[in-house]
Amino acid sequence: MGMQEMAVGKDDLVNLWRLVEGRDGGPSWIKMMEKSLPTMTYQAWRRDAQTGPPQYQSSTIFENATPEEVRDFFGDDEFRMSNKWDDMLIYHKTLEECHTTGTMKVHWVRKFPFFCSDREYIIARRIWNLGGAYYCVTKGIPCSSIPRRNKPRRVDLYYSSWCIRAVESKRGNGGLTACEILLFHHEDMGIPYEIAKLGIRQGMWGCVKKIEPGLRAYQEARAAGEPASKSALMARINTKVGDNFVRSLETNSDESEIVEAEEKPVRSNVARFLVLGGAVALACTLDQGLMTKAVIFGVARKFVGQRKTL
Repeated sequence: MGMQEMAVGKDDLVNLWRLVEGRDGGPSWIKMMEKSLPTMTYQAWRRDAQTGPPQYQSSTIFENATPEEVRDFFGDDEFRMSNKWDDMLIYHKTLEECHTTGTMKVHWVRKFPFFCSDREYIIARRIWNLGGAYYCVTKGIPCSSIPRRNKPRRVDLYYSSWCIRAVESKRGNGGLTACEILLFHHEDMGIPYEIAKLGIRQGMWGCVKKIEPGLRAYQEARAAGEPASKSALMARINTKVGDNFVRSLETNSDESEIVEAEEKPVRSNVARFLVLGGAVALACTLDQGLMTKAVIFGVARKFVGQRKTL
C-alpha cells in the first residue's frame, strides 16, 4: 500500500457517507441561508463541534448538469484559476498522483479577505463511485518535504469533502436532469472561531454565486471540444464501491439532525458588522494569535458603548 492510499482510505469514505446520510452522530445542523439563481439553488447549515472549528454543510443544486460534469469541474484546479470562479485560489501544484486510485497530493495557496495573510494547504483527495454518486474526500495531510514558512501560513486542519449525485429538476419534469453537490467543510485558519464564523457568513454567498457561471463556462468549453486538464482527467479515476459496502454501513450508524430554524437576526446588524469587521481585520493582521477573543470582543463592545452615547 502506497503513501496516497493510506492518506485517504476506506475510513474516510465511511465518515463522509455518514455525514451525507446524517448518521455521523454529531450535533444538529442549524440553517444559515437559502439562496437561488435561475438555474442554481443553494442552502447552507452550520454546527459547532465540541472541539475544533465550526463545521459547514451546504447543498447546491445545478439544473441541466450531470454528476460527471460537476465532478470534473470541482476537481479541475487549472480551470479554477483560469476561469477565476474560485478567485481565492492563487497557486496550485500537483505533488503526487496515483493512476490506479486517482488519489492526488496537491499544494494550494489561497488568499482571504479582511486583510488575512495567504494560507497554504497540503491536501490529499480521492473519489469513490458509490451507488451512482461520487464521494470525494479532500483533507489536509502532513508533508515534511515542503518546509513551513511564516507566509503563507500553513493550515493543518482542513476537511472539504462532497457527494455529487443526480437529482430531480426543480422544474418538476420528473427527470434526473439536475445535479446536487453536498459539501461538508471545516478548517482551522488560526484565527478565533467567532471571528472566522462572522467572516464566512458575510462572504459565503458572494463566493458561491460565482460557481454557477463557472460551471456553465466549463460545460461550454467541454461541448466545444476543449481538452480536459490533467487534474480533471485524474478526477475521472474513481474507486467503485459495491452495494454490500453500503448495506454493512446502514446497520451501524448514529443519527444527526438538521434543524430547519434560521439563526436569529442580530439587532443593529449594520453597526455590529462595522464594529466586528474592524475586529476581524485586527485579528487577521495579528496572525500569530497574540490577541485573544476576549480582547477583540472587548474592543468591539467598547465601540458599541461609545456609539450608544453619541
